[in-house]
Amino acid sequence: MRLINITPGRALTAFLVLLPFALVLIAYAIGSDIRLTANPSDKLLPALSTIGDTMVRLTTEGDRRTGDILFWVDTWASLKRLGIGIGISAALGLLFGLAIGLLPLVRSTLKQFVAVLSMIPPLALLPILFIVFGLGELSKVVLIVVGTLPFIIRDLSQRTIEIPQELLVKAQTLGASTWVIAIRVALPQIMPRLIQAVRLSLGPAWLFLIAAEAIASDAGLGYRIFLVRRYLAMDVILTYVIWITLLPFLIGWGLRYAARRFFPWAEEGL
Repeated sequence: MRLINITPGRALTAFLVLLPFALVLIAYAIGSDIRLTANPSDKLLPALSTIGDTMVRLTTEGDRRTGDILFWVDTWASLKRLGIGIGISAALGLLFGLAIGLLPLVRSTLKQFVAVLSMIPPLALLPILFIVFGLGELSKVVLIVVGTLPFIIRDLSQRTIEIPQELLVKAQTLGASTWVIAIRVALPQIMPRLIQAVRLSLGPAWLFLIAAEAIASDAGLGYRIFLVRRYLAMDVILTYVIWITLLPFLIGWGLRYAARRFFPWAEEGL
């Protein structure tokens, strides 16, 4: 039997999913043990037990000065910025995506403009955003919007263009206006794609957020990582990195569940 025809069962699939993670943990544990054996005070690869103890300490113990648990303060600050930025991008992306996909005049005006905007590296604009909007929350949110909005617009506009023309013709034959066609025909078709586009935008959005927080912030996951790097606190850094990795996964899983729950007919593409 050819390998291309072998489909793993449920148990084997679960094993194969966990296998790379287990191998990474084993490799890290071996590397950490080798370094700590040679130098017990080495900070580059702390033991897994040390990382576990650090996780418990960071998530349960309050700051000596303020009493706040800084881990959750940083998490809330980052999630708030991310949520506002992605929310604005999703709303504007839906509006412009529908307009570009449905209206030829708007498509001719904005399609190439959005394509050019999507080519601009968002991080290159970060100094400009800090100069224009200051070092506060606004510049960080704007960076997320600038970095994710063009992709969402292009994705939704293309999905709108792909709507079968038969549906649009039938709606017009029944007397539907442009507004009714947009709301009753096009919108239900592209809502699943909007959720998918938001999911795919989470990775870049986190990158932009961490970069902005590292340069100018007083709270946030990125801010904390770059703050403790000067002390070589790898156990703290790795704890935050693991959390930053886990958060987008959980958010993406929630969005995928919502898409399957509310748009089961589009499950194949989610």
